[in-house]
Amino acid sequence: MATIQERITLDGKRRFRAQIRLKGFTPITATFERKTDAREWVQQTEADMKAGRYLRTAESKRHTFGEMIDRYSRQVLPSKRPGTREAQGPQLRWWKEQIGHCLLSDVTPALIAEKRDELARGTTHYAKPRSPSTVNRYLAALSHCYSISMKEWGWVDDNPLRKVSKPRQPDGRVRFLSHDERERLLLACKESRNRYLYPIVVLALSTGMRRNEILGITWDRVDFGRHTVTLLPVNTKTSTARVVPLVGRALEELSKVAQESGGACTDLVFPAPNAGNGHARSIDIRNAWDHAVQRAEVKDFRFHDLRHSAASYLAMNGATLAEISEVLGHKTLQMVKRYAHLSEAHTSAVVERMNAAIFGGKT
Repeated sequence: MATIQERITLDGKRRFRAQIRLKGFTPITATFERKTDAREWVQQTEADMKAGRYLRTAESKRHTFGEMIDRYSRQVLPSKRPGTREAQGPQLRWWKEQIGHCLLSDVTPALIAEKRDELARGTTHYAKPRSPSTVNRYLAALSHCYSISMKEWGWVDDNPLRKVSKPRQPDGRVRFLSHDERERLLLACKESRNRYLYPIVVLALSTGMRRNEILGITWDRVDFGRHTVTLLPVNTKTSTARVVPLVGRALEELSKVAQESGGACTDLVFPAPNAGNGHARSIDIRNAWDHAVQRAEVKDFRFHDLRHSAASYLAMNGATLAEISEVLGHKTLQMVKRYAHLSEAHTSAVVERMNAAIFGGKT
């Protein structure tokens, strides 16, 4: 039931006070200058109440965008894996700096799209233009924040990111080391003053593990008997445990590291210098890596390209896309399709065997 009462203010102006009393809801009131506005508000609010939309609509007018970011940062972000947490913290702070003062009810897809374009025109901390993939990561971080606000807190009625298009990303990069490049780079790493750089690079090339996965390995997860390393969900990008085989040079180098650090007081396989007891900080190899790449004269090559190199070598040696995906720890085959062209010889051999089976080797 709703009522609208006319009132005269102290300065002689007319105001219309609307009040809604509906079973199951706390009575609410609002004041308007025109009676028609009061009637429209009553009709819309009662409709929202009956349709179950009112509570979230009211919450979106009570909380700011910045409050949503703050609550998400306190309650949700700490539970994410370290790499994701460190990346999304600054991304969410950027969004808060841009529109943190706005009420959630005032943040529209058009406003987010406007800020998306500003983000794309900006530069990174290294004074480089932001790539489409970087912009998409900012959008993804905000989208999950809205999803939690909608599903768990009831602060918003919908996720506006659903109506915001994402910049098109270029095809995945496939840069792998040639034979000569690989030999030069390994030699430069072996001669590095950082004693862990060479075994870390060998592990990356041999197993396809990511840098953070390698640096997060602890001795209790290394099984020399079974020749495996077990990666915990907290250390993987997909938050899924993975068992990585240790063979050949990788097994040899990790065994050497174990022998050299027999009396170490840290759980990490690759700890920082002067590491303390327990889970110490892992070593920082950025400077040593950059210096080794420069000395080896390998152009346009990043540490993550060691993972691409491992996948490419697998493809060129007959591994199927499913096998490459399993080794690298991808949840789907989509990410490894970039290596399909490298396994053409293997694919041809499979088709040839099939034809020989059904046609007896004749065409």
